[in-house]
Amino acid sequence: MIRMIAGIDIGGTNVRVGTVPEDGSTIHGVTAELTQAEGTVDQIKRMLQQSVDKTTDELGSSDFEVVGVGIGAPGPLDRKTGTVLLSPNLGWVNEPIRDSVADASGLPTSLENDANCAIFGEWWRGAARGGRVVVGLTIGTGVGGGVVLNGEIFHGVSDAAGEIGHASIDTNGRRCKCGNYGCLEAYASGPAIANRAVEGIEAGAHSNVLDFVDGDLSAITAKTVSDAALSGDQFCADVIRETAHFLGNAVANLVNIFNPDIVVICGGVTLTGVHLFKPLQHQVVRRAFDPSVAACKIVPGALPGTAGIFGAAGAFLSQRDNKG
Repeated sequence: MIRMIAGIDIGGTNVRVGTVPEDGSTIHGVTAELTQAEGTVDQIKRMLQQSVDKTTDELGSSDFEVVGVGIGAPGPLDRKTGTVLLSPNLGWVNEPIRDSVADASGLPTSLENDANCAIFGEWWRGAARGGRVVVGLTIGTGVGGGVVLNGEIFHGVSDAAGEIGHASIDTNGRRCKCGNYGCLEAYASGPAIANRAVEGIEAGAHSNVLDFVDGDLSAITAKTVSDAALSGDQFCADVIRETAHFLGNAVANLVNIFNPDIVVICGGVTLTGVHLFKPLQHQVVRRAFDPSVAACKIVPGALPGTAGIFGAAGAFLSQRDNKG
């Protein structure tokens, strides 16, 4: 009988669920839906069953047992009580998601920050595998971050460590959904990338990105900006380059503070490749100390769409084993 952990990755845009064996060797039953801020527990319960059914189909057998559930959720949280304290993108305040899912599933359940899960997943099974000091950023609906030290997620004293997306890069800058001004997330998240592109076009910039959205400015996303940049659109390439500068400045600070051996960057924008990573690395070289830069690899994530699932399952195992 194969013992499985169900990993649940709750993002600002999508919920993803999958089953992972305890050794993390593979993943099954991956299913994804748009996040429902209302009725999330019912959605998760239904998706858990869909994932189990899909796992049975993929294995050609029901010779497995789901023995626990790991949740990755956005926002600062309290792991002890299993509560999401604040998630601006979902509109959650003091949401007791862990116990709600445990009651609905009848299984022991853990809660971890979604960005921590993604970075832990990359450390466990992905691009940061084997790193001693790993720092990561996730670029999606928001900008998340995580730190893994010697195989353990670093939480800080109140479970709030790693909120890299809410580091201020301009104290008089753009308003962030968290209520602060000038957060990295307000410049480098998926919606922020799209908004900056739209602002440029409205100010008169020429771009072929409109061809990707049938001329509808409201349909521009970070992906369409990325796709246009890859197609040779100079304006969108400039938007990605500017994004890389913002991220590079943040990464340089992290390299100076943590002296990591691996920095991993996750999210669809990484598919732009050299358009993002070359200027990002240039900024890090300019702004971080040489010995720290020389010891550090900056890499894209290797588990698109599944890093959070792997990480949520791995975090469940880590919390279970540490309790035992």
